[in-house]
Amino acid sequence: MMSGNYTAIDSQKVSGSVPAVSDSAGHIAVKFSDSNLQTFPPTGPQGKIVGGSGPPRDADDTFSKSAFGSEEPQPSSWFQALTIGYYKPFFDIDTSDVLERIKDSLFPFKGSFSEKTADNPDLYGPFWICTTLIFVAASISTFVTYVAHKIQKKDWVYDINLVTWSAGLFYGYVTVVPICLYLILKYFSVPSGLVQLFCLYGYSLFIFIPALCLSVIPLDLFRWVVAGVAGFMSATFVALNLRNHIRSAGERWFFIVTGIFLLQVALAIVLKICLFTISV
Repeated sequence: MMSGNYTAIDSQKVSGSVPAVSDSAGHIAVKFSDSNLQTFPPTGPQGKIVGGSGPPRDADDTFSKSAFGSEEPQPSSWFQALTIGYYKPFFDIDTSDVLERIKDSLFPFKGSFSEKTADNPDLYGPFWICTTLIFVAASISTFVTYVAHKIQKKDWVYDINLVTWSAGLFYGYVTVVPICLYLILKYFSVPSGLVQLFCLYGYSLFIFIPALCLSVIPLDLFRWVVAGVAGFMSATFVALNLRNHIRSAGERWFFIVTGIFLLQVALAIVLKICLFTISV
């Protein structure tokens, strides 16, 4: 049984360990082992973690995000294109970045969109812009035709083909046109990135969302004005962002840019004719 007496230890003699106290009258000798004290946080690399404690690199980080002239062939890239992880870098974008790019598309005369997105083109914004356009176009057109039939006292039947037609138009346009332009630029030895073109064309369609909403107003002339303004802004946005880049194609650059501009305007005319053919 331990004694109630305690041994006084000089604090100046304690350095990492307390020596055993020699006693004669049955006092217990207490000895503390050396303590291994460390500072927190560690001042140097500890354990197996070296070079910081950031998140691990993405497994698909080797995929090159294609911008103008920045594509590098990756081994087995065609097989990687069949996996979901292949496209994940193009959807890794903040909401603030998407809103900033949408705002840039509404100010087409700046012509700086391609420079801002060259290092990080995304497919997230174009996908949701096209998806929103499909339902907005179908719903607005349905509402306009419904009102027109009721005013003219005609029977009205809902046309489900408006949804499929809108999906084919917008998804097809934002896919086929960039691919064709990509092949044309490759033919003229102009370095280009396919994903960058998808990104540019996708955001160029955003202006048609408010344009379609304004087309609810039952004035055919007003609808033509809205379609013309939206088509001009969208075409200018695409043409100005590609102009400086396509100039490397030589004297043909003017015809390529003109074709891009007219094709975008033609899209606006098709929307007006096909979706709002009945005036109230």
